[in-house]
Amino acid sequence: MKLNTFKKTTAILLVTSLFTSMYSMAGTTSSEVTKKPNILFLLADDLGYGELGSYGQDKIKTPNIDELARHGKKFTQFYAGNAVCSPSRAVLMTGKHSGHATIRGNKGHHPNNVWDRVSLRKDELTLGEMLQQADYQTAFVGKWHLENANDLETWAFARGFDYSVQEQWKMDNSKIEFDERMHWVNGINQRTLYDYTKWDNLDEFRTNFAMEYLETIKTPDKPFFLFMSYRAPHGHEKLIRNKSLYKDKGWPASERHHAAKITLWDKQVGRIINYLKETGEYENTLIVLTSDNGGHNEGGHDYRFFKSNGELRGYKRDLYEGGIRVPNIVVWPGKVAKNSVTDHISGFQDIMPTLAEVANAEVPSITDGVSFLPTLLGQPEKQNTHEYLYWEETKNRDINKALYRAIRHGNWKAVQYGLKGKLQLFNLANDISEQHDIAKKHPEKVKYYKALFKKSSVPVTYFPYANTGD
Repeated sequence: MKLNTFKKTTAILLVTSLFTSMYSMAGTTSSEVTKKPNILFLLADDLGYGELGSYGQDKIKTPNIDELARHGKKFTQFYAGNAVCSPSRAVLMTGKHSGHATIRGNKGHHPNNVWDRVSLRKDELTLGEMLQQADYQTAFVGKWHLENANDLETWAFARGFDYSVQEQWKMDNSKIEFDERMHWVNGINQRTLYDYTKWDNLDEFRTNFAMEYLETIKTPDKPFFLFMSYRAPHGHEKLIRNKSLYKDKGWPASERHHAAKITLWDKQVGRIINYLKETGEYENTLIVLTSDNGGHNEGGHDYRFFKSNGELRGYKRDLYEGGIRVPNIVVWPGKVAKNSVTDHISGFQDIMPTLAEVANAEVPSITDGVSFLPTLLGQPEKQNTHEYLYWEETKNRDINKALYRAIRHGNWKAVQYGLKGKLQLFNLANDISEQHDIAKKHPEKVKYYKALFKKSSVPVTYFPYANTGD
């Protein structure tokens, strides 16, 4: 794809929002006012806790992200909103944990026994809408996974993003023309098809849109919020052009492919960071890099081959640590200390209140999050903490087996798979790999966490089996 192919379309789509400045005042130049920080959010798809060099990976190369980590703060106890894509992104976009969120599985219970995808409710405030209201220029590129394909009002461009480029997921009886390679610009079918023979990977193709956007929005006094929702290293990206990476390693083909996707994604992250530096925007940009859930075990990839989740138990779709604990790197030049590390316990629900504080936006009244801005700024004495973190995931139609739940309470971790399943209890302080179930030794805690499971969850449309159990 040549960047100039999209310039006219992009310019038209953005024209109504690109030239309004929140700080424009008579007789005042842009250099005399301090612009709010730009926000760049970089979300990987199924990246494991141990798949970056900065998090201990010694085989897969991620030089750009490792360099980014050296210029910011690394979180060691940060959690995705859930163990699978759609419900995790729902937590991120709304600030509500999965016991309160609209979406709690990749599919939910529709009327007439239909089992299908669920979209965010239209009355829920999204991260994009919050920052729009704070006068940010907003853009989304990549995997949305929070929409009804037949309802444009649920797509990213209608949920808080001035500019959006997203793939589309086909639904049963879809009324919208569909091609799995197709990307839609602001809900308009641009017939823009991804062709893996022209780009190293899907992330390069999508990053071209992001670069085009950044080149177009040269509005000096108004900040931007760019949400890059990448594809790597998702198991379903089966075709990439670059076949040479790691060819000399003697690894199985599926593992070479997996490692290549991560390294090629790292290259695209580097492209955006370098652009910000070249244009002088880097110094006034808050950058967050994380993953929507733990490393996967799909597409022929064995999550144990590269220790994708480090020493953590489980992988994507599990509520053990390997399914939900993810990397989180935050860079903010001059604000966040370089090469710093924190063990502050936090998660996706905390992103919304944190960015609200950064952007001087109104914090949503309905949120389960706690801003971790004090931690970023090196002010632990001002940092509020969660009493506990809660997750639930609906995996299939079977009420007795489908509902997975977990709680992180200090160093204690409670996990229950299925309403009739045994509650497992771990002490992460000395059992980070969750190998020793000590529930029998602590019956009082088992009783307490079962009650907390019920307290933490409320039934919602499409997910009616919450707040149930012993």
